[in-house]
Amino acid sequence: MDSPTATLIGILKDRVASLRFAGDLKEALHASNAAVEKCQQALGTDPETIDAFASALEIRGDLQRELGHPEAARDDYAQAIEQLENRPDRLDRVGCLHAAMGAAYDAMGRRDKARDHWLEAIGFFEKCEPPLWLDIATISNNLGYLSKTGNDLDKAESHFLRALEITHSQLGQEHEQTASISSNLGALYQAAGYREQAREMHMMALETRRKLLGEDHPDTAQSHNNLALALLSTGDRSWARRHFERALASYEALGPEYVADLEAVAANYCDFLRDEGEMRLADIIAGRVRQVVGGTGSASGKDGAQQTLKPDGVGM
Repeated sequence: MDSPTATLIGILKDRVASLRFAGDLKEALHASNAAVEKCQQALGTDPETIDAFASALEIRGDLQRELGHPEAARDDYAQAIEQLENRPDRLDRVGCLHAAMGAAYDAMGRRDKARDHWLEAIGFFEKCEPPLWLDIATISNNLGYLSKTGNDLDKAESHFLRALEITHSQLGQEHEQTASISSNLGALYQAAGYREQAREMHMMALETRRKLLGEDHPDTAQSHNNLALALLSTGDRSWARRHFERALASYEALGPEYVADLEAVAANYCDFLRDEGEMRLADIIAGRVRQVVGGTGSASGKDGAQQTLKPDGVGM
């Protein structure tokens, strides 16, 4: 690739990054289109031009995914993978492309295809020297969540446990990623009826998040809610109450972005209070939450379903 062409491609990629950082994704996509076109014009049989083209496609694919166009993202990732196949010096990039392809299929609701590409990604990460263990942990976590949503709890446990083993050995117990996977394992064990294991996983996640993130962080609030549900199942009702109250107070303070989480915690806590015979307090809390969300939320828990909050660490 001649120097002026390489310079222009570099300028276009820098512009994409700048626009993306500023949140102007639509204009970033136009710049990305220009980068892909220029890389395609310069494409030859040499590794330099092939790498540049594949990189431009990957960047555009990521933008398409952010813009909510997973089909277009999938096509870019597939073309980039085709450019880099049979390149032992690019195992890491091909693995990342398969991981991104899995995320695109996941956004399309194609769990089977998402699983296939995430497994491909792990295979490429394992072939790297040394293996990319943390990337493997991330994808294993994704596969665990995918299996859980498909009600294959045994397979989900295997994936989550592998992710936990890796993060525990590579990062230690007191790390955000380890806490996230512990939280996901706790939710899995809660769903499977392994109450004591659920309690311990959520306890460990909360302890780590308190230490690293503080009490006012949304992930800490999530862990308070999830631990409260686990404590209810093991009969520790007074302790569960304290964690519900802490989760509720945190989400109330976090503002509009966390309204859905606030409603979920309020529904869980109100159900608990009604079971305790504290109807008036439950009504007061439900009314308070309705005021916070502008009258759109019920906070009633009327279907009686306890809600463990969002999964952690899904996506790559």
